[in-house]
Amino acid sequence: MTINFRNIIKPYPSPIITGRGVDLDFPMLVGCLALLGLGLVMITSASSEVAAVQSGNTLYMMIRHLVYMVIGLATCIVTMMIPIATWQRLGWLMLIGAFGLLVMVVVPGIGREVNGSMRWIGFGAFNVQPSEIAKVFVVIYLAGYLVRRQKEVRESWMGFFKPFIVLLPMAGLLLMEPDFGATVVMMGAAAAMLFLGGVGLFRFTLMVLLAVGAVTVLVQAQPYRMARLITFTDPWADQFGSGYQLTQALIAFGRGEWLGVGLGNSVQKQFYLPEAHTDFVFSVLAEELGVVGSLCTLALFVFVCVRAMYIGLWAEKAKQYFAAYVAYGLAFLWIGQFLINIGVNVGLLPTKGLTLPFLSYGGSSLVICCACLGLLLRIEWESRTHLGSEDMEFSESDFAEEPTHGR
Repeated sequence: MTINFRNIIKPYPSPIITGRGVDLDFPMLVGCLALLGLGLVMITSASSEVAAVQSGNTLYMMIRHLVYMVIGLATCIVTMMIPIATWQRLGWLMLIGAFGLLVMVVVPGIGREVNGSMRWIGFGAFNVQPSEIAKVFVVIYLAGYLVRRQKEVRESWMGFFKPFIVLLPMAGLLLMEPDFGATVVMMGAAAAMLFLGGVGLFRFTLMVLLAVGAVTVLVQAQPYRMARLITFTDPWADQFGSGYQLTQALIAFGRGEWLGVGLGNSVQKQFYLPEAHTDFVFSVLAEELGVVGSLCTLALFVFVCVRAMYIGLWAEKAKQYFAAYVAYGLAFLWIGQFLINIGVNVGLLPTKGLTLPFLSYGGSSLVICCACLGLLLRIEWESRTHLGSEDMEFSESDFAEEPTHGR
């Protein structure tokens, strides 16, 4: 199979290149931009004390986060300009790239170790987290597989098990870092995609039981995972040891009450709550904005996740099945990270390092979230305009009339 890279960068019509100007799904765009803006505000507040000690500049983390935002929005624009058919054609190449990145990150001298985990590849002052890229590439590859092997997936055991020949080695590489959270999110999204792709209920139930068994074995295989599992049920039993992060997060929620202590007035961010600007930024948000602010943030997350699912539904109705599966997969990636991060913050799940989409500090996560937004906006536009194939020839007349949005 040959790849014509000239066709990849060819300026096909896109939601931002039409005869009638910008033609985007504005509800989705506004929802994600609101989360980005809120994230910038909370990172500025939650990281001020840490940044002052580490760099002497209270705005250091905010400036870096703003740079990541600019890169992310540029990535979103570029992603919107690439036809979905191109992503489908390059799915196998992305899968190979994902494996390559995950292998590189566990190679000594290439991967960077932070807090005991080898999850990053360093490029000067910036770190890239391959697991964030790999999750999206797996979604794109699996969407292509579900389209190519639709009948086989629905009717035979072999069509059901084939994806796991790819998924299980990738999960193994993620566990070598170790990144248990990313493994759970990736496998959960893949399982949801297979279910929506038509896998029978019996086979799906069997897959869920096997997954639960595998998680149980993995938890028991590492003492620190078992300690986390036991601790989160009663963090106050060892509040200055293994339960420290969770108890400090719960204190932040308690201090916030209904309306919060006020933006910038968090006490827990002052070296009481570890990773206040990354994994536990929602706890700082709850302390400063209270129950009302937390519920508004949750509502915003629910809106963008449900909107992403609807984008998949619209694509499926337009018979653009690859685009539909990609949209479903991206939505489940967001939903998985959202549920795990919030669950950890409020003490419903064991402590696990996983960023909150659009809100947490972290360049790789932020840029990939913006790329996913670009993909979703492109999918929505193609399904609405029925321009789902890059082989079609376009002219200005195709975009002369204002479409009926209806959404």
